[in-house]
Parts: sequence; C-alpha cells; structure tokens
Amino acid sequence: MEYGSIEREIHVDAPPEVVFEVVSTPEHISQWWADEAEFEAAPGAVGELAWGDRAHVAPMVVVDAEPPRRFSFRWCHADGRLDSADSLLVTFELTPAGAGTRIRLTETGFREMGWEAAKLKEVHDDHVSGWDTFVPRLGEYVARLVAAP
Repeated sequence: MEYGSIEREIHVDAPPEVVFEVVSTPEHISQWWADEAEFEAAPGAVGELAWGDRAHVAPMVVVDAEPPRRFSFRWCHADGRLDSADSLLVTFELTPAGAGTRIRLTETGFREMGWEAAKLKEVHDDHVSGWDTFVPRLGEYVARLVAAP
C-alpha cells in the first residue's frame, strides 16, 4: 500500500466564502474537528490544535490562507521544531460547484517524515481513520450552519 498522501472530497451546499471560514477559523474548527484550536488564518502564523482536555496537543503553522479558495497548514512536526520541513501538510481546496462548494482535503508528507515502515503505516492509518470521521462531520457542520436562521 502507498502511504504518501490522503485525499478526501465532499460537496456542501454553501458558498466557498462560508466554507473557508469553517476550515480556517478556530471557532468553527472546534465545532467539527479539534476540541480546541488557536491560530490566525495568516501565512506563517503559529498555533495549536488540541483534543481530549488537552491530552493531545498538536502545534501547527499556517502555510496558505487564500480566501475563499485555499487554506493549508503544517502539523505533526517530526523533530518538534515548527520551522522543520519534516511535517505533514493539510490543504483544503475550495471550488465553487453549482450553488455549493467542492471541498478537497489533501494531507501529504507521510513518507518524508523518515519513519520506519511500521510507524509510517500506523500514523497513516490513524490519519485515514481520522479524516474518514472528521470530513463527514465538516459537511454536517456546514449544513447545520447554513440552515440556522
């Protein structure tokens, strides 16, 4: 099996401007993905994502913030240094599609982490399972958001 990247795609019935806010602001991210999020949606901004009463905290660095079409960040830094290239890159690409938006999520950099095969498979499988849970939650959250009066 190839453990180089993960790709997921969904369509939501909301304009790209709304979806960009949902994938790029801590207030929204904490509703569908992380329990807590703290960062600015600006290239080079440093922040963190946290789960389970801060049992797991992941530092992150924003790479791109191009409203309303693209948001990306690096996380899971192999050596713990935020300026290191040894990290995973998550990218949300937003494309208008009819009255809604096509969201394409890509996470890359697994092989570049330098992990031995068993660790590479373990982390990749964990992230596949995570995105299989959280991408549908993203779609459900956007639907509730745009349906709210």
